[in-house]
Amino acid sequence: MGLGRALSKMGFCSRSEAFALIRSGRVRLNGVLTKNPEAAVRLRKDAIEVDRTPVHSAVKVYWMMNKPRSLVTTAHDEQGRETVYAQLPKGLPWMSPVGRLDRASEGLLLFTNDSEWAARILAPESHLDKTYHVQIGTVAQDKLLRSLERGVTVEDGELLRAKRVRRVREGEKNSWIEVVLHQGRNRQIRRMLQQLGIETLRLIRVSIGPLKLGDLAKGAAREVTATEKAEIDGALRAVSLQQTRLNHTGNSQ
Repeated sequence: MGLGRALSKMGFCSRSEAFALIRSGRVRLNGVLTKNPEAAVRLRKDAIEVDRTPVHSAVKVYWMMNKPRSLVTTAHDEQGRETVYAQLPKGLPWMSPVGRLDRASEGLLLFTNDSEWAARILAPESHLDKTYHVQIGTVAQDKLLRSLERGVTVEDGELLRAKRVRRVREGEKNSWIEVVLHQGRNRQIRRMLQQLGIETLRLIRVSIGPLKLGDLAKGAAREVTATEKAEIDGALRAVSLQQTRLNHTGNSQ
């Protein structure tokens, strides 16, 4: 694999940060300085140094955060806005967010330095359900809930739909609904509601597959437990097995 990807895979930094380090002349491969992020690397065989310090594969870590509003899901923001990294404890290995929540959104956000695990969660074929609680600026009528499930054609012509929608609670002028996405697109819920003329007041992700936000305080972060990690891995395996069966059935017809 390329040198930039290797540094990311080893849990040293993100791939974009690795490319920047390499191009700035701070990385050596088998003792030779290289500025080529695509230089071929054999993991566990070749020696990589950053600023003449050997790089070793980091211990894999898995964390979850209850992201508050107004934070940007990135390591560095060009506009100087506060990022989700400000909420993580000091002294942790480098970790990358698994997917994103936009600045106005809240709730469950995963972090890890296990790039392969993150890729499995984000892969379109994984289809881990993601559940959101959404406060909308109107009373949720049955017609609205069914429209979200049937699908909404948004401004660019893309048809977006929710897997399940139900009413959680409502007041006189607004409601909370639960929206489950099978395969989320960028700002999918907001775009669907906007197309229907509905204002999104708050949007909170409460679960990813079997992993639930629970009572984790807003702005707090904690390590994913071994049991929670095993449950996620089990869900990923189940989806993969189901997909394999569907492909086999389709190919045999």
